[in-house]
Order: sequence, then structure tokens, then C-alpha cells
Amino acid sequence: MTIPVTQVRTTSTPAAWSSHPWVRFAVRRAARLVASLLALVTASFLMIHLIPGDPVRTALGPAASQSLVEARREALGLNDPLWTQYWHFLRDLVTGDLGTSISTGLPVTDVIGDRLPATVQLAVAAFLLAVLLSVPAGLVMGVLTRGGRRPRSELGFTSVSVVLAAIPEFLLAVGLVYVFAVKLAWFPVAGRSTPASYVLPVLSLALGPAAVLARICRVELLAVLQTDYLRTARAKRLSSARIYLRHALPNAVTATITLGGLLLGGMVAGTVLVENVFGWPGLGSTIVSSILSKDFPLVQGVVLVYGIGVLLVNLAVDVALALLDPRSTIRES
Repeated sequence: MTIPVTQVRTTSTPAAWSSHPWVRFAVRRAARLVASLLALVTASFLMIHLIPGDPVRTALGPAASQSLVEARREALGLNDPLWTQYWHFLRDLVTGDLGTSISTGLPVTDVIGDRLPATVQLAVAAFLLAVLLSVPAGLVMGVLTRGGRRPRSELGFTSVSVVLAAIPEFLLAVGLVYVFAVKLAWFPVAGRSTPASYVLPVLSLALGPAAVLARICRVELLAVLQTDYLRTARAKRLSSARIYLRHALPNAVTATITLGGLLLGGMVAGTVLVENVFGWPGLGSTIVSSILSKDFPLVQGVVLVYGIGVLLVNLAVDVALALLDPRSTIRES
């Protein structure tokens, strides 16, 4: 007699989904992003409102009548209690309304939309140049100086990279302007009118991070070359290209990607000083002029854009590292 066997269909339960490492990873990153955004929004709001002085009077000038100042303050909601202003700020922020610039009378979103592309182009170009310079340089120096070989080359590489990494962006920018724009007249001093005008600002932002990334990439490659699986690959008499490109490179660039993402966030912030040196029509020059005029809606909007940009870069780095090394999502569980 044959006893029928009941087939049990296994289905994914919500508990099973919630215990999946990638789901927990996504939940943690989303929670961290929301908390960071809330802190950023609150800090940008309080930072401007706690600065002494009347921003409306500063923006309109001393010749403006008191009635005009009061009317503008009432229109901007500055006569409301601080908590009421904060609530209105959050409500408008959700709808994409960043307010109106006090000094120009234009919507803040229009001003940012007009200046943001120039800053993004500058930061992305500097980041790409830093990666293109640093990764090959770090890998080549790691191969050439492995096992204590070529100590003079190692000393020269370390000295140059330390000096470049220690120079602030604005000081490097001033030096590049003096040498290549004023003395040699190879590139324009300021502006964004021609492709040549990108060279000096991009170099000012890229050289320091490139030096740091090159040193990290070299150190990581030297550590990878001492691992057992690289020794096994050499024992199998694999080609040098396969050993370095297929086995060594993917494991050596993990720390480089992490640091590169952090440096990209620093590049975005570094554009503030570099843009003012070169008269670059981006958000960096905009935030400086808005701070001087105490145009707090514009300052808040630009600070939020910079902060959100840094947070998104950090999120992209976390996702890239998780894809390269999925075990990292499990270790954090």
C-alpha cells in the first residue's frame, strides 16, 4: 500500500526576507541616510538663524525704509516663532521649495539649478583625474618597490606625495594661477568660457587627493602581494598580467575605493575655495556671496545641496564596497 506524500510548498515569509543580509544592509543604510538628512536640515536651519544681525536689513541695505524691511520680514515668515519657521521650512523642503533669495528675489531652486552644473562638472572632472593619476601610479610603484626594491624611487614617490597631499587646495590654486596663468600665460586666470579654463581648477582639486590615493593604492598592493593566494599564483607560473590585473588589482582597490569616495566628498566641499580663486560660476562662489550678504535662504539651500551630495557619495561607496565584498554586509549583521 502506497502512502501518499503531501508536498509542502515552501514560501518566503516576511521573517525570512527581513533576515536576509542584503535587506538588513538596505534598512541600515536607509535609516542612517534619513537620520543624517534630518541632522543636516536641522543644522542648516539653526546655523543661519542663530547668526546675530538682521539678514533682511543687510540684504536691502541701510538706505531701505523700515516699512520695507518689515514687509520683507513678514513675507519671509521671519516674524514667526522659531519652531513655526522650522516647521514651515520642513514642509516647504518636502515639496522642493527652498524659499526665495533675499538679495535677488529669485527662487533659491532657480539660483542653485543655474550654478550647480558648473560645480558638479568641476568636482567630477577632478575626481576622475585623481583616479586616473593615482591608481596606475600606485600600482606601478607597488610593483617596482615590492620586497624593498628601489629604495630611492620609494623615497622620491613618498616625498612628492606627502608634499602634494599637505598643500591646501586654495594655496595650490594660487600657485598654479601665478605660474601658469600670470607668468607663462598658458591658461586663463578665471572664468569658465573655454576648455582651457578647466585645467587649473581641476588640477587644484585633483593633485592632493591623487597623491593620497596613490600612496594608499601602493600600500594595499604591497600587502596583497604578500598573501598566500598570490604566492600560489606565482607558483603556477601564471603570466604577470594575469597575476596583477586579475588577482592583485581587485583586492588592492577596495581601500582605494573607500578613501576615494571620502575624498570625492571632500572635493565637493573643496570647490568652495577653488571656485572663488578662479572666479568659477558655481555654488562655491554663490555660498560665499550669500554669506556676506546674509541671504540665509540661499545659504540654507546651497548648504543642503553640498550636504546631500556628500551623503549620496558615501552611500554610493557603501553600495560599491558591498557589491565588491558581499561578506561585509554579513559581518555588520
